[in-house]
Amino acid sequence: MKVTTIRDVAKYANVSAATVSRVLNKKGYVSKEAEEAVVKAIEKLNFQPNAVARTLYSKSSRMIGLILPDITNPYFPELARAIEDVALSNGYTVVLCNTDDDEKKEKQYIEALKQKYVDGIILVTNQLDVTDLAPMAVPIIALDRILSEDIPAVVSENENGAIVATEHLIDCGCKFIAHLRGPIGLTSAEDRLRGFQSVVQQKGIANIVVNSDFNFEKSEEVTMQLLKKYPTIDGIFTSSDITAAGAMKAAHTLGRTIPDNLQIIGFDGIPLGKMLAPSLTTIEQPIYEMGALGARLLIQQFENKTLDTNLYKLPTKLVVRGTTKMRGEKA
Repeated sequence: MKVTTIRDVAKYANVSAATVSRVLNKKGYVSKEAEEAVVKAIEKLNFQPNAVARTLYSKSSRMIGLILPDITNPYFPELARAIEDVALSNGYTVVLCNTDDDEKKEKQYIEALKQKYVDGIILVTNQLDVTDLAPMAVPIIALDRILSEDIPAVVSENENGAIVATEHLIDCGCKFIAHLRGPIGLTSAEDRLRGFQSVVQQKGIANIVVNSDFNFEKSEEVTMQLLKKYPTIDGIFTSSDITAAGAMKAAHTLGRTIPDNLQIIGFDGIPLGKMLAPSLTTIEQPIYEMGALGARLLIQQFENKTLDTNLYKLPTKLVVRGTTKMRGEKA
């Protein structure tokens, strides 16, 4: 079966191959009559443009690179879904890169995306230095973290959310609160730590902070050690819902009853929280809205539109479920 080429389209439309290319790539002047002839020829001959050739010609692939740290964490697929929805509705394809929080893998993905002429990148990672991104020479958006003042970022109000979470535990009677913090150096985790510390210091609440990343197994192990060493801990604020799930498992293993003698609050608002028993009290981020906004901002940059700001903060809200008591209900 003969494959239709640009030359076939040009011959049918009685124009040059260069004119067909200009129509396909929407670059350069083409008369209305010639454009109509080319479009008619494409439809008649059922011509399918060669994506690789078009990319090489225009240096544009209509692809967006999305670099995630851990696709097994349910938080990130929800972000990815929003980005994909917005991208597809605007004629772009999303290339997903999962790095496992590995700096070497992130650099490899950056190089691969550069070779594929992606039109832009959305970063949800924390391993790369800004200097690693400079050679890309394409628009970049950071999600759920701030990379630099020069790279537009979409985040939630992490510090305020942590303040609300900590105050909720105190209102529910907690006297000794542990914070399972996220990855060191990650801006969202640092903001949540800052919010937690501001409340416990102001109110004089006994507290301890330990690192658990955003990892179920590590948070389970850390919580086991904490509750054995400090059995009077009666409240835990975790930096993610996945971390909270690990803490809940450790508490169950040690025979701690939730929320009667241990209260736990997470951060994210992923669907998993409603599936746990008891269901998880959490600080809910507008995850889908964050991903959608990030994709829209990236596309605005493709269109050479000026962004209103380089930092977009979306509000969080407290969702009370079964892992904490009602406000005012003391231990």
